[in-house]
Amino acid sequence: MINKVELNNFEIGGNKLTILAGPCAIESKDILFKTADFLKELTSKLNINFIFKSSYDKANRSSINSYRGLGIEKGLSLLNEVKKEFNVPIVTDIHNPDEAKIAAEVADIIQIPAFLCRQTDLLVAAAKTNKIINIKKGQFLAPSQMKSIAKKVIESGNNKVTITDRGVTFGYNNLVSDMRAIPIIQEMGYPVIFDATHSVQLPGGCGESSGGERKFVPILAKSAVAAGVNGLFFEVHPEPDSALCDGPNMIDFNQAKEIFTICNDIFNLVNNK
Repeated sequence: MINKVELNNFEIGGNKLTILAGPCAIESKDILFKTADFLKELTSKLNINFIFKSSYDKANRSSINSYRGLGIEKGLSLLNEVKKEFNVPIVTDIHNPDEAKIAAEVADIIQIPAFLCRQTDLLVAAAKTNKIINIKKGQFLAPSQMKSIAKKVIESGNNKVTITDRGVTFGYNNLVSDMRAIPIIQEMGYPVIFDATHSVQLPGGCGESSGGERKFVPILAKSAVAAGVNGLFFEVHPEPDSALCDGPNMIDFNQAKEIFTICNDIFNLVNNK
């Protein structure tokens, strides 16, 4: 049985599709507001639970010269403006334990990056904020290994856990998605979110940056919903090809509208609505 996680006036793992979406890294107030405005309107129209996502810092970049974001102080300030202006919950990721309390002042969900999902001190610090903790499954882990990782949060006094799958490393510079991971993790009792945009990433595929195969985002998202996933994660940008981070695997507004609509229809069909 999946333990539903309550957030504001909805449940993650309930009878409505939940979508976490927004630009990869914070680039500007204009892009944040434009994206939040579009996504809030679209998800409201489709009756989808919406959580706005963007990162104040992307510490796990391929190159030291890669764009990382605006930093924790300015980034969280802008996310707080989005939260108030559009009345939406916020998810953002942290990279070290010291960031947990600071991010929790704005974020409704603290996200643990995939590469850091085994870091005990990070998980414990996040758990102690008493916020919802979204743990991204490492590309190097089997889904069954998430049980002991989630346990670190639970045994730190926080049972508000969701787990996000984003594919598994397959050879060099490639990821594959095994939809069996969804029911395997759900059997542990946690709502599962599928990251449809990072799953098409080609890590380090461009040498000093990662590539991506955006054309496969729809098929993976639809497959995950058909497999019974509770939520979806998308990185969305007004102009992905000019984005400063993760452009090759992000989707634009037109693609988001089409994918969200189809995935919501599939979700309602799978859940007999």
